[in-house]
Amino acid sequence: MRLSIAFLVLGYVLSQFYRACLAVLTPTLKAELGADAGDLAVSLGLWYVAFGVMQIPVGEALDRIGPRRTAGWLLALGGAGGAAAFAMAEGPWGVHVAMMLIGVGCSPVLMAGYYIFARSFAPAMFGTLAGAMLGTGSLGNLAGAAPLAATVEAFGWRGTLWGLAVVTAVVALAILTLTRDPERVAHAGPRGSVLDILRLPGFWMLLPMTAANYTAAAGIRGLWAGPYLDAVHGADAALIGQVTLVMGLAMIAGNFAYGPADKIFGSHKRVALLGNMVLAGAIAVLWLAPGMGLWQATAVFAVIGFFGATFPVLMAHGRAFFPPHLVGRGVTLLNMFSITGVAAASFGSRPVYEAAAHLPPAEAFGRLFLFFLVPVCLGLAVYLFARDKPDAAR
Repeated sequence: MRLSIAFLVLGYVLSQFYRACLAVLTPTLKAELGADAGDLAVSLGLWYVAFGVMQIPVGEALDRIGPRRTAGWLLALGGAGGAAAFAMAEGPWGVHVAMMLIGVGCSPVLMAGYYIFARSFAPAMFGTLAGAMLGTGSLGNLAGAAPLAATVEAFGWRGTLWGLAVVTAVVALAILTLTRDPERVAHAGPRGSVLDILRLPGFWMLLPMTAANYTAAAGIRGLWAGPYLDAVHGADAALIGQVTLVMGLAMIAGNFAYGPADKIFGSHKRVALLGNMVLAGAIAVLWLAPGMGLWQATAVFAVIGFFGATFPVLMAHGRAFFPPHLVGRGVTLLNMFSITGVAAASFGSRPVYEAAAHLPPAEAFGRLFLFFLVPVCLGLAVYLFARDKPDAAR
């Protein structure tokens, strides 16, 4: 079982890497392919769309054929194939197609691990294991920064992408060879569908918070921290890298910290509620005082990164609702809402900022931060009424 998880974690490291690599590749791709930052923002959004759309069929596949074949074949065909397509891209559309393929390939790896956790370990361990996998996989986010830049400088961007295609194929082969599926669930009734998940009493109350909780951390770290630091603080590339590294490390630490926190507080809901309230407060500080000093802004970014990592706790909360034969569809449905929220925020943040671009830089970014604050507050307003345990609904 440890080998089963180990290579799925490596697959998730690759998933995090691929969604973070475009920032480093932007200057090179603009020079060689004419793909500017706007084009690559679309590519990243398409990655999230493909990833999110795949969650429903991935959930079906996890419950019906198991995590080994689901994750192994999709990572091989979509992940390795998409990296190879990226290496051969001749323009922005080539990058768009490649990123969509990679999104499809990466779509099952985290949920395959969560499926094994839910089926093969005690329920009390789910949050801890989910947070640990998320935190370890997030190292790929860091690998997509300075290490990628050094590799591109040494081997060129096409050579780097060909190397990544090989690495992805090797990890996929290892999953197919070494991952072991949990025992099949003996279920006498209908096999069920995602509609059965949506009919579970009280489950809907988790969805707005699940969709909103990661949008600010992902959007600020992945898209807007650099432009904000440049426009408001005159930061150069090296300083932007240092600040975003601090935020990235805080996000990893948050994933590890949230996992066991429900044992301390005795409640998934209490942990997620408190964490997202702090998150909302930190985003509100950026909205109300966007012109704060550089190091104050860095500290607020770190708070957003740390407290915006409640995804494993929300997954553990949702996991308590799912009957065994619907675990795969349940965890992937939650993941679909989370990824869809990030994709919507990624696409929506650009016109929000452009509409305020005529304002002084700090004020324009203040409106952008308000855009990220609103869905978190709405998610909290609904989540306040969520049931902590599904048994209370029966």
